[in-house]
Amino acid sequence: MSERKEFRDLATVEEAHAAIESLDLDPGTETVDLDEADGRVLAERVDAGLDVPGFDRSALDGYALHARETFGASEADPATVTVVGTVEAGQRPAVDLDAGEAVEIATGAVMPSDADAMVAVERTDRDGDTLLVRTAVTPGENVMAAGADIAAGERALGPGTRLTSREIGLLSALGVDQVPVRAKPRVGIVSTGDELVRPGETVDSGRGQIYDVNSYAVAAGVREAGGEPVVYPHAGDDMTEMERALREAADECDLVLSSGSTSASAVDVVYRVIEEQGDLLLHGVSIKPGKPMLVGRLGGPGSGAGSTADSDGSDTQPASDGSAYIGLPGYPVSALSIFRTFVAPAIRRAAGRADPPSATVEGRMAVRERHDEGRHRLVPVGLVTDGDGETLVYPVDKGSGATTSLVEADGIVEMPADVTYLDRDERVSVELFSPDVRPPTVFGVGEDDPLFSRLLDRLDRPRYLGHGSRVGRRRLRDDVPDFAVVSAAEEVETGTELGGWTREWGLVVPAGNPAGIGGLADLVDRDHRFVNRSTTSGLRTSLGNALADLADERGVDRHDLVDAIEGFDFAVESHESPARRVVAGDADAGLGLRATAGKLGCGFVPVGEERIRVLANHSRTEKPGVERLRAELDDVGDLVDDRPGFGTADDR
Repeated sequence: MSERKEFRDLATVEEAHAAIESLDLDPGTETVDLDEADGRVLAERVDAGLDVPGFDRSALDGYALHARETFGASEADPATVTVVGTVEAGQRPAVDLDAGEAVEIATGAVMPSDADAMVAVERTDRDGDTLLVRTAVTPGENVMAAGADIAAGERALGPGTRLTSREIGLLSALGVDQVPVRAKPRVGIVSTGDELVRPGETVDSGRGQIYDVNSYAVAAGVREAGGEPVVYPHAGDDMTEMERALREAADECDLVLSSGSTSASAVDVVYRVIEEQGDLLLHGVSIKPGKPMLVGRLGGPGSGAGSTADSDGSDTQPASDGSAYIGLPGYPVSALSIFRTFVAPAIRRAAGRADPPSATVEGRMAVRERHDEGRHRLVPVGLVTDGDGETLVYPVDKGSGATTSLVEADGIVEMPADVTYLDRDERVSVELFSPDVRPPTVFGVGEDDPLFSRLLDRLDRPRYLGHGSRVGRRRLRDDVPDFAVVSAAEEVETGTELGGWTREWGLVVPAGNPAGIGGLADLVDRDHRFVNRSTTSGLRTSLGNALADLADERGVDRHDLVDAIEGFDFAVESHESPARRVVAGDADAGLGLRATAGKLGCGFVPVGEERIRVLANHSRTEKPGVERLRAELDDVGDLVDDRPGFGTADDR
């Protein structure tokens, strides 16, 4: 009787996971066309190379005009202006507005360069060219500024992002036609056993033949996990044939999966092939079903597969480069159980994919969400875990015209028409965009900062909303994010400080500073066009403080200086946006950073230095993602050194 291989010292489940994790399944990276990127995983960060939208556009049907024409207007006392033209969507404005004039404009149309607001048609009455405006608007009202969705230079998507229709929509909006992605791990599938027959062929049940289930079922599992299956013709129980099939797969794939021939029977010889042609790490796992599992390596330097010898002992076949190997049990239920438990997670890791949760999750609202328009609403929401591991749900909404709203969200909460609000702490059900969605490891809100944008690349699945220091402080007080990044221009007691840095700010001007701008005083005293940041930005607060100091020096009111600066009230969102308007010739100076000026080849007029602080939610300082963030902040020096105008907090 043939000798039987006995299972001794079965590996634990943990040991099996460790053995598989020790295998090298890294498939590398590749560049694919955007129309082939669905489901792939980004290998590198993608920054916005242009503003979206690329122009200031009307948010409604109505009339574009100078906001000052409407100041004091009401239903009872409307302002009167003259309509001097029309601008349709996709049309270049050909109208210059003088005082007391307006232009009819369609939703999404380009705003005339000298109009700074628009009024909805519903708030007007028109008689010929005479327009009665029955409401007051402020500069920027009903206007989606260039870059309001996403601005040039802003971090659009980070490495490790799974590309779905939402992310591809954003990349399309940015004009990206090719993206660097993780290559799909090639997984060779070799089913063994003389009894196997491929579907479509005739099976002889009298001889004990069965259809090959595992090749097709496992191939489907490989695709679902993000790999590329390669199904080889099945091998019989002959050792030479088995060896040939396994070596061919090892030469061509990152991982080889066999099924069958893993039991203790002497006729099951796969484990002998692995021992002789590679490295057998374990044979047998303490799990049911699926005990007869193999884990090892096929081929490669130093293995038993260095060469194949002829009968005279001469080497005739070069060694294989090697491949990871896992032997699955032959029974389909056992094979798929082992695949799901051990192999699929390894393929997902190699492909850069997250482990999938259920398609619907329960959580509690982090903030109150109100909606009283009497319509059924689909609320885009994000997920974050609190200090106790409970799922919090927060609304994500930058407007229906913003593609980033969906990228920053994880799913949808439905609000029926008769529901006017979701209360804070109310339990809700979230329909996930994908079963693969998981809450980020760490979630933050706050200042848009180029150094922090680079630091995010060092974290695993972070989510960061660069909505400004004021929003970050408010969200942190509301106990929504794990951390906030804020400017120290306004001191705040909320949060535990994790670290920070300093950055030099001032006026970004054209290269060579042709207007000879020397500081804020020149913006006040001379006729220069200026581009400001939004009121939520820490830079805007620093600018306001500096203007207050200048007002004190002159013995005047700060508002007098603000009113004297052309363009002060019409702000843009991203830290690079003012500088890019300067580069385009649309402004003489913009509020910005020395680092931004250097990156875009602009001149720079220094005004001051501000400190950026990273504040953790008091209740989440021990959350793993926050601890990782703290560790990266302790080692931020190399990022500081690579960017002009930045310094560590110790440099103050």
